[in-house]
Amino acid sequence: MVSLVLLMACSESLLDKSNPNGDVNTTFYGNADQLTQGVNAAYAVLQSYDIGGREFFFNHDMRSDDVATGGGQLEAARAQILNGSYNSSNPVMTALWQGDYTVILRANEVIDGSENAKNVDATLLARLIGEARFLRAWAFSDIALLWGAAPMPVHAASSLTTASLPRTSVSDIYAFIISELTAIQADLPASYSGADLGRATKGAAQAVLARVYMAQGDYTSARTELLKVYNSGTYSLMPNYFDNFKEETGFNKESIFEIGYSNASFNWNGVGDGLGNEGNARTQEYSAVGWRNLIPSDGLVNEFEVGDPRFGATFIKPGDLYNNGTETLKVSDVQGNTVNYHGVPTLISWNKYTAAYKMHSSFYTGPMNMRIIRYAEILANLAECENEVGTGAQAMIYLNMIRARVSMPPVASGTKAQNFAAIQHERRVEFAGEQIRNRDILRWRKNGKLTGPDPIAYFQAGKFELMPLPQQEFATNGALTSSDQNPGY
Repeated sequence: MVSLVLLMACSESLLDKSNPNGDVNTTFYGNADQLTQGVNAAYAVLQSYDIGGREFFFNHDMRSDDVATGGGQLEAARAQILNGSYNSSNPVMTALWQGDYTVILRANEVIDGSENAKNVDATLLARLIGEARFLRAWAFSDIALLWGAAPMPVHAASSLTTASLPRTSVSDIYAFIISELTAIQADLPASYSGADLGRATKGAAQAVLARVYMAQGDYTSARTELLKVYNSGTYSLMPNYFDNFKEETGFNKESIFEIGYSNASFNWNGVGDGLGNEGNARTQEYSAVGWRNLIPSDGLVNEFEVGDPRFGATFIKPGDLYNNGTETLKVSDVQGNTVNYHGVPTLISWNKYTAAYKMHSSFYTGPMNMRIIRYAEILANLAECENEVGTGAQAMIYLNMIRARVSMPPVASGTKAQNFAAIQHERRVEFAGEQIRNRDILRWRKNGKLTGPDPIAYFQAGKFELMPLPQQEFATNGALTSSDQNPGY
């Protein structure tokens, strides 16, 4: 998989330049191996502390209504995001911003430097550039979702002056992403094998493009991209739902794009330099017998229907078996706050994406891949798009495919509002704790799809639609002034 071949940007080969003051693009990216190393360095940032290793799931989960604090272990900066008291200096938020822009920086260097490549197979060259453009587009989509208008570098900066850029409007960022993800589809393969598992595919580009269209309320265009994935025959649902969240079943047939890991070492460096193949800290942070920093919210656990097997795959509580079914979780094993489950205070914790299924100690950082996009999301997105364009019966067909996988009874098609309520429910339980709920709330709120009280208790219109641009960006970007800050901050 990709995590086995990633080479960090601080390797000796990257430092071996005839002119250390020259443009990196003209002195390094001259052949296929060097271009591959450059693309791998961009993937490495996805693995890092700033993104997949820790801060991506913290930022997205804590801005949703899926989580609550598990007790006294949650650091102040994380608690601020959870309760809405964060400001532009919050380091957890800043880390994700830094990670996204580091992906963009490294992708830009490859894209610009590819102009100097010699004797590279045309198909391989197009694929490597396509991968870099995909990673850049994915990072921009995360930035636009969370921060709105933002600087949009599309070339590697040659000086501090050219590195300073004003904010680009959200509509222009999305237009750029759409153009990029449309253009690269012909250059990316349908799938990979062996050491290349985890690289961007045609389906990944189409799935991210559909997300971007849905964020703008363009359900017709999103449906077109989703049907490309659906009709490709490349993906299908795993028979066992929980196999999507285990170490041993990474890169399975349901996975469209995921961040790969291959060892237990956790690299605290934020941008993927130093140690390769950084482990993922999710188990240690969320597990019942780990730090239990975040626990499921009351609203989330009570959203599950009685008998839904996804409840046991997603959560664990005292009395449940773990460690390959050899141990029973006891009240004394679990520290921290309770969850109000059907009116009863219960020590419910996350099971999904933790290693409790196979071990006793979950103070553990390991090679648990992060599934960014699953085929189940394609079906759920298709259901939502079909309902929005007026084909509600087809919407329920897609939705019931997800339910059938876990032997839940089908939902009958009703009015558009009834179908949408069913879609909202299914998305919440199917993708709990997968950094999708925050995305859904943000786009539904923006597109006027939410009814009743806002899902986020602290929400204030005119402020919490977006996060503040990090203070460090104002300190280093000479093109920005205080007037460029998002409203309310």
